[in-house]
Amino acid sequence: MKYESPVYQIKRVPIEKIEPNGYNPNAVAPPEMRLLYDSIKEDGYTMPIVCYYNSRKDTYIIVDGFHRYRIMLDYPDIYKREEGMLPVSVINKPLDQRMASTIRHNRARGSHDVELMSNIIRELHEIGRSDAWISKHLGMDRDEILRLKQITGLTELFSETEFGKAWVPEEKS
Repeated sequence: MKYESPVYQIKRVPIEKIEPNGYNPNAVAPPEMRLLYDSIKEDGYTMPIVCYYNSRKDTYIIVDGFHRYRIMLDYPDIYKREEGMLPVSVINKPLDQRMASTIRHNRARGSHDVELMSNIIRELHEIGRSDAWISKHLGMDRDEILRLKQITGLTELFSETEFGKAWVPEEKS
């Protein structure tokens, strides 16, 4: 029998039939949750929620995608637009393997390479994007943008930056 990945069988599932698992150790800070909301608002759901189907209770238990699920619960505009339906990819595994899948999904996301992020900031600046635009669309605060600009060492990236007057040089007598 030929194997077919679960992603080829995405289902539209009412959010009321979806339940979080009780073991996910992943947490997302408020700025990243806001960015996730912005992403879903602008791009729609581009990734399904991965679930296990509990046929006895006729519910779907989240393996991966809890925060995407939370966005629909927390933002009525998303719920309304999506008609209360979430894209779900189903895996059929016992609890221990679902737990391992949750951890693999969480850890596989990795982290952003600082140098590559600095290059992206530089390229966005070069095509005319302001710090405000970068902040809004990439979910970064001003300090993070400043730190990434400092890594590139290009002074033109600081044209928008206002520097404080923390000290005044002493005059020589």
